[in-house]
Amino acid sequence: MQRTPFYGAYKALGHYPDYWYWILRGRPSRSPHLLKQKVVREYGEKFGLETLVETGTYYGEMVAAMTGHFDRICSIEFVPELAERATRKFAPYSHVRIFCGDSRAVMPDVLALLQGPALFWLDAGYYGWVGKQGDQQRLSAELEMILTHPYPHVILLDDARGLTGRDGIPSVADVKTYVESKFPQRIVEVKYDIMRITLRTDAA
Repeated sequence: MQRTPFYGAYKALGHYPDYWYWILRGRPSRSPHLLKQKVVREYGEKFGLETLVETGTYYGEMVAAMTGHFDRICSIEFVPELAERATRKFAPYSHVRIFCGDSRAVMPDVLALLQGPALFWLDAGYYGWVGKQGDQQRLSAELEMILTHPYPHVILLDDARGLTGRDGIPSVADVKTYVESKFPQRIVEVKYDIMRITLRTDAA
């Protein structure tokens, strides 16, 4: 089923029962995909951001949900087969571009395309894709590139619970300390398993 062209649509249908089940369970920390979509839309609107940059395209669910909400979408996928599928799927959308490769290698190319602040949707689960031990330095490298870029980008980090603080992976507290100490104009908070890195209100 996963190899068929219909898997993305099939998977998207499951978001609705997942969302209502999440509400019935009292809104636990793990957030359903519909809530993630809502947060991405809200942050884009709140900060007036017209560009979305994503790491971890997977089956393109977030890209598909955001095609009507951003003027430009760039999504980076590590797995070639998934990147090829997403490229075909979004070929009709001239404002969507899929990149294939390690985000640390591809991110500089994406940043070079930006002409203003963007919303970044990063995947903490990127550490362990395709059953392999991920690179524990990936997140810090991504954050360093984004936060030192000239524009005041906003960052949302999905699956913050993946920041366990074990096996070389940073903890949520580690990331918060790193960002707020090195970039004091930034503030870090976590809600519903999504880490949000924004400008402090007194620094905006």
